Amino acid sequence: MQVQKVIDHIVTWLTDYCRQAGTKGFVVGVSGGIDSAVTSALCARTDLPTLCLEMPLHQHISQVSRAASHLDGLLARYPNVTRNSVELTASFETLKQALPDLENDEMSLVNTRARLRMTALYYFAGAQGLLVAGTGNKVEDFGVGFYTKYGDGGVDLSPIADLTKTEVYLVGKELGISDAIMVAAPTDGLWGDDRTDEDQLGASYPELEWAMDQYNSAKTATDFQGRQREVFSIYSRLHKANKHKMMPIPVCTIPEELR
Repeated sequence: MQVQKVIDHIVTWLTDYCRQAGTKGFVVGVSGGIDSAVTSALCARTDLPTLCLEMPLHQHISQVSRAASHLDGLLARYPNVTRNSVELTASFETLKQALPDLENDEMSLVNTRARLRMTALYYFAGAQGLLVAGTGNKVEDFGVGFYTKYGDGGVDLSPIADLTKTEVYLVGKELGISDAIMVAAPTDGLWGDDRTDEDQLGASYPELEWAMDQYNSAKTATDFQGRQREVFSIYSRLHKANKHKMMPIPVCTIPEELR
């Protein structure tokens, strides 16, 4: 991959889209992970106003520290970058108390955390005339659907969604993203513990990238053995289960003869 040319392409795309939309700049949720670090750095390079928003919510201290350090670096390099922080833990706990205690509600509560963050991002976007820049990569957004519908999936534009996780790391290296972020195990940070994306998905991003290529080539699990078959099956199951996230909202069309 021609990394610098890819960076220039994304920055130009962001700039053009923003101007055509008649908006001022971007707001990005920064978590301390590689995807949000790369996205915020790319937005910063547009020279358009870029608000980086920290939204701790039962966040592990290491994630908070990585995000803060990354933002210190952006602020030092780009005068168009500003930062803000919204502590969402208390708001989440208040909402949680207002909701009934249902069985099997753990995943619903995890997704609620992501939706609270989306709400905060759009608060700033609406008030300041900004676009919400998504931080999802290609495998998350179009492969296994590893995001929350109307949570981190609720964005205005997706600058890195055509890059695999491996390619995001290449871009991150070129952008000078800190070693602390580059070596940190990917995590969605929604559980309040140290579980990683791989813990949740059952496969690493390089494995899932391989499976995505095989799946798109019309291969089936019977074409593989051992770990490859296991990873392919994981990918296939997640892709099918989460396909509803990747498709347009279904609309019930009324036949003309019924009007």
